[in-house]
Amino acid sequence: MKNEPQEDVFSEKLDLKLWGRVFRHALPYKRLLTPLAIAAVGIAICDASFALVTRWTVDAVAQQQQQQVNLWPYATVYFVVALALSIGVWMFINAAGGLSNNMSHDIRQECFKKLQELEFAYFDHRPTGWLISRLTSDCDKLARIIAWGTLDVLWAVCLVFIIAVVMVIMQPLLGLLVLSVVPPLVWVSAVFQKKLLLSSRETRKYNSMITASYAEELQGLRTTKSLVRESENQREFEVLSTQMYGVSIQNALQSAVYIPIVLTLGSVAAGIALWRGGADVLSGSLSLGTLVAFIFYAGQFFNPINQIAQTLVQMQGAQAAGERVLSLLATMPEIRDHEEVQVRLREWDRPDRPVDVAPDGYEREIRSVTFDHVDFSYQTGEPVLQDFNLTVEAGQTIALVGASGGGKSTIVNLAARFYEPTGGRILVNGRDLRDRSLEWYHSNLGIVLQGPHLFSGTVRENIRYGRLDATDAEVEAAARSVNADSFIRALEKGYDTDVGEGGNRLSTGQKQLVSFARALLADPRIFIMDEATSSIDTETEQLIQQGLKAIFEGRISFVIAHRLSTIRGADRILVIEKGRIVESGTHGELMTAHGHYHALYTQQFRNEQVEHMLDVGVVGA
Repeated sequence: MKNEPQEDVFSEKLDLKLWGRVFRHALPYKRLLTPLAIAAVGIAICDASFALVTRWTVDAVAQQQQQQVNLWPYATVYFVVALALSIGVWMFINAAGGLSNNMSHDIRQECFKKLQELEFAYFDHRPTGWLISRLTSDCDKLARIIAWGTLDVLWAVCLVFIIAVVMVIMQPLLGLLVLSVVPPLVWVSAVFQKKLLLSSRETRKYNSMITASYAEELQGLRTTKSLVRESENQREFEVLSTQMYGVSIQNALQSAVYIPIVLTLGSVAAGIALWRGGADVLSGSLSLGTLVAFIFYAGQFFNPINQIAQTLVQMQGAQAAGERVLSLLATMPEIRDHEEVQVRLREWDRPDRPVDVAPDGYEREIRSVTFDHVDFSYQTGEPVLQDFNLTVEAGQTIALVGASGGGKSTIVNLAARFYEPTGGRILVNGRDLRDRSLEWYHSNLGIVLQGPHLFSGTVRENIRYGRLDATDAEVEAAARSVNADSFIRALEKGYDTDVGEGGNRLSTGQKQLVSFARALLADPRIFIMDEATSSIDTETEQLIQQGLKAIFEGRISFVIAHRLSTIRGADRILVIEKGRIVESGTHGELMTAHGHYHALYTQQFRNEQVEHMLDVGVVGA
C-alpha cells in the first residue's frame, strides 16, 4: 500500500552551481557574512601562528642556557594569539548561529509560499509527509551547511595555504616532501565523492518516505484501529525502516573508510617531516625549532584538510536536500497568470480604477461559465472528459449525478480552475478563463467538500477564515443563514469554542454546517458542493437543505450529489457517464423520460425505504 513518492532527476556529482544558488540565500545577511569571513581568516592566522611562536621559543632555548633566556616575550605573544583566537571563535559562533537561523527561516518561508502557489496536480504524486520533510529537515540542513560548513571550508583553505607557504619558505625541499601527500588525498576524495553522494541521497529518500508514512498513519489512525490493521501497518513500516537502516549503514561505512584514509595520509606527512627533518637537524642544516614547527605543521596541516573532507561529506549528504528544496522553489506552477494578465494587474492598481472592474481589467460580475469542447486527462492516453460542452448562467444550480469515476469531480475541479483543460476552453462571461486573474477568480469561489476541514481555533475564526475582515455580526448572520447558529450557541463557549485539531471536537454534521457558513460569508459568485451531504445524518441534511436557498440565490452553483433526493430542486440535472452528458433536464423531466436518472432515483428510493423499514423493525423489536 505504500507508494514511493515521485523523485526528481538530480545530478550524480557535487554540483557547485547548486551550492552557489543555495548560497544566494545568505547574501541578504552581509552584516553576518562579513564578520563570519573575517573570523574564519583570523582564526586560520592564529592557528598557524602557534607553531611559529613555538619555533622561536625552542630555537632561543637551544641556543642559550635555559636560565639565561627571557621567556616572557614569547609567553606574551602566545597569550595575545590565544586571546585573538578566542575572540575570533566567539565572532564565528555568534555570526554562524545568526546566519543559520535566518537562512532556515527564509528558505522555509519561500517553500511554504511556493507550495501555496502550486496547482493540485503537483500534489497528486507527492505525499504530505514527503513535502513536510522538505520544509523542516531539508531547510535546516541547508542552513547549517552554509552557515557552518562553508565557512569552515574558508577557514580550512586559509590555514592550508598559510601552512604550505610557511613550510616552503622555511625549508623548500622538506616542505614539498610534506605536500607530496596532497595528490593522493585529492584522488581518494574523488573516488569517494560519488559513492557518498548517492548513498546520502538514498538516505534522504527513505527518510522522506518514513515521514510520509508517519503522517499517513496519524491521519488514518481511527481507520487503522477500526479495521485492526496495527500489525500489518507495523510490518509495512518495518520494511521502510529496514531499508532506511541499510542505506544509512552503507553511508556511515563509506564515511568511516574515507576519514581514516585522510588521517593516515596526515600521519605519513608527519613521518616524512620527522625522517627528513631529523636528518637535517643532525647535519646542522636545520634548527631544532624549525623541525618542531614542521612536525607541528605536518599534523596541523591535515586537520583543516580533514575538516574540508568532512564538510565535503556533509555537503554531499546535504546536496540531496538542496536539490529537493531548490527544485521545489524552481517549480513553476502549471496554472498561473500569463504575462498579459500580470500586465493588466499592474495597470489596474491605480487610484482612479472603476469599482465594477476586476483586478485583471475585465468586468467584476460573473454572469456565466461555459465549457467549450473541453477535453481532459490526468494521464496521457487516459481521457476523463471528451468534447464536453456546458453553459451555466448566474442564478442556476446544476446537479451532477452518475457512477463514481464518471468525471463529476473533474468537471467541478475544472470549473474551479484547480486543473486546466488538455483540450478546448472554459469561458467566463464569454472570455477564456486563462485570460482572467487566478487570484481574482479563486476569490469568487465557495467550495464545500464531502469531508469538511476545519482549522485549529474557534468556531468564529473558522467561519471568518474565508473573509478575515468580516465583523462578528456578519459571522453570526452567515451561521444563521445555514441554520448553524443554534448548535453553535449550544456549545460550551458558543462561537468562541475551540474546534480542536481538524475540528475533531465537533460532529461531522456540525463541521459541515460551519463549512457552509464559511463559504457563504465569503460571498462567492460560484458555489460548488462536492457530495457535501453524503456523510451526515438526515436531520442535519434537512437543516443544510433549508439553508441552501440563501447560498444558491443569484450564484452559479454546481452540486455533486450522493443522495438524489437532495437535488430535486436543481435547475438542471446532468447524468454523467464516462465524461459525457447522457441525460439533461429537471427532476420532473428526467423522471418522465424513464432513462438513466429514473433508474438511479427509483433504485435509491427503494433502498432508502428498505433501510427505513429495517430501522423501524429493529426499534420495534
